[in-house]
This record gives sequence, C-alpha cells and structure tokens, in this order.
Amino acid sequence: MRIESFGWFFLSLITAVEAFSSLTMSSESPKHTLYDMPVSNNGARCRAILYKKKLPETEVKIVSPGELGGLKTPEYLALNPQGKMPLLTTDGLNIPESDTIARYLMSEYKDEGPSFQPDNAKSNLIARLHDMYLTTIQGCLYKPSPPFGIYGTRADAIAEYRKQMQVIDDVIGDDCGAYLCGSEVSLADATLFPSMVFAKYMLPKYDVPQDEALPPRISSWYDKLVASDDDFKKIHDEIMGGLEAWEGRNRWDTIWLAGLRDTDPESIFDKIIAGDIPAAVVKEDSKLLAFKDINPAAPAHVLVIPKDRANLSAMRKATPEHIEILGRLMVAAGEIAKDESLGFGDGARIVVNDGPDGGQEVPHLHIHVLGGRKLTWPPG
Repeated sequence: MRIESFGWFFLSLITAVEAFSSLTMSSESPKHTLYDMPVSNNGARCRAILYKKKLPETEVKIVSPGELGGLKTPEYLALNPQGKMPLLTTDGLNIPESDTIARYLMSEYKDEGPSFQPDNAKSNLIARLHDMYLTTIQGCLYKPSPPFGIYGTRADAIAEYRKQMQVIDDVIGDDCGAYLCGSEVSLADATLFPSMVFAKYMLPKYDVPQDEALPPRISSWYDKLVASDDDFKKIHDEIMGGLEAWEGRNRWDTIWLAGLRDTDPESIFDKIIAGDIPAAVVKEDSKLLAFKDINPAAPAHVLVIPKDRANLSAMRKATPEHIEILGRLMVAAGEIAKDESLGFGDGARIVVNDGPDGGQEVPHLHIHVLGGRKLTWPPG
C-alpha cells in the first residue's frame, strides 16, 4: 500500500515538474522575434525558412506589428525607422529587409533542417531578380494609385511585372527538379513562391487569362509545391487568407483596370488614333498624339490627346492614376507652343475645356494649344 502510494506521489511529482517546465518554456522570451503578417509575401520567405527548419517559438516567434500598435507607431519605428515589415529583432540588432533576414536565419541555423543552398549561384540570381524587378513594382497589383517603382501607370507596371516573371522563367530552364535548383529547397523557392501566390490571384483581375497568370515553368513548379510540400502549402494558405480578407473588404473595386474601367463610348479621336480618320499630326509617341485642329480658333491651333483615354473623357475624371499622362500632355503642349514652324510666336494659350459648360465637344481629354496672334482675356 505504501509502495503504491509512493508510486502515485512520484508520478504526480513528475507531472507537476513537466507542467512547470512547460509553463516556464512558454513564458520564456524568444531568442528572436519576427514581426510579420500572413499576407506579407516578402515576410513569407522568412517564414518558409522557419517552417522548413522547424524552429520553435523559443528561437523565433512570429508576432504581428499590431502588437506594437502598427507599422507607423513610435514603438515600431524605434525598431525599424522604415516602418515596414518583416523585421527580425535579435540580441542587440534589429534586422529589416526580408533577404537580409533570410540569410541571417540560414547562417544562424545552418545546422537545422535544409541549408537553402546559400552558395547556389542560380538560387541567388533568381532571388536577386525577384527583389530588383518584381518586389519594387508589385504594388501595381494591389495599391490604390501610382507610382509603382519607376512606373507612373498601372498598365506599364503590370506589363513590366509580367516581362520580369518571364525573365525568371527563362533562368529556371527545363532542368529543375522538385525545387527551382534541383531536389533540395533553396532561397529561390522561398523568395519567389509567395510573390507568385500574389500574381496568380491578382493578375486575372487585370484581364490576364487565368492560365497565363504565371509563365509555364513557374506555373508547373508552383502547382507542384502547393500539391506536395506541406510547408509551402502553409505559406500559400496564409497568404490566400489575407488576400481573401482584402477581397471581402472590396479592395479592388476602386482600383483602375481591376474594379474601375473606361465604359464611355468611343469618340472621333479613337478613330484618329487608329488611323481610320486622317489628321495633320505634328507630334506623336507611344503615349500621346498631337494634330492640327480642323476648325482652328487661331492661326496656330493644335490638339494634344492621350492615346489611351483611360477614363479621361473629361478632366474632372482625373485621379492619381493619371498624373504621368497629364504631365506628358503638358510637356508636349509646351514644346508645341514654341514651335515657330507651326505658326506659334511669343507664347500661346494652353487650355482644357471640361464638360458642356466648359465648351468641351469631344469626350476624350484634349489640350488646346492656340497661338499665332495676340489672344484676349477673358475668353468668350
């Protein structure tokens, strides 16, 4: 009886110690904190490394920036003055930028799980191409207005994004295995995969066919990872949960080329742009066309129009999406106004008629450049 009682006491003691140890471990401060959110595709490359290396929260704990009040709060900015995520805090050093974080984790935990091939030239090239040419303009897929990197229009940025995906697709080649660089996962996989979740989901919103959202090699690799790799499937589901939440808040309803389209009927200017109606063209490039007005109101009278109306049937419809084309139109108007061969002298009147009260006749934004004589003010 006493032996049985002692055995029960000993078992209870072990259980209590284990419970205390568990409590101590769960309350212990982690060695690192990764500030990130599920929808972050750049942060997801770091999470992929954590998941593949199976690092416990005592080593790296993933925390939302919301726990510090958000990215722009003094508390968060004290850790990362850029106010961006992801951010890894270590003992004495705060590391922003996902590639730097990823390489730190690969080095710090090189003996845990896969290496992610830090010295593989192909892997590093793919990661670099991604960071230089995709990440810098990816906002074109979801941000409300330009600029997107060096691009002032969403259409140009999307075209460039697709071009750069094809560049990476060509680098991948036909000899990849289960992963981009063979049979072992690499930094390239961790870097590219999350962004392709974005691209596959968002590009069809901009009239890219679903089966053309990703280039062929990337598409095949992507589908294999979703189907056969639990860690990448977890990344996929995390990001998709965030994107579906955006969808539920109607994020794309007010974004040009996704929820917003030009639904106004075509005008005579569209026929001039297409070459169906002749015009005396004085200036042309990929974005604009300038031609002489067939009913001139001055000795020199030129109209400057955008080739892509982009919902600018009237100036009142201008939004931040139109900043670049409006600037181009005004620069072109200024250049035309000093062209003496067109009949301009010492200055010109550069004007936009907007709507019926403004005297607008064609529902396609156009700038009048008038000169060749003294013009009075106010106009009639």
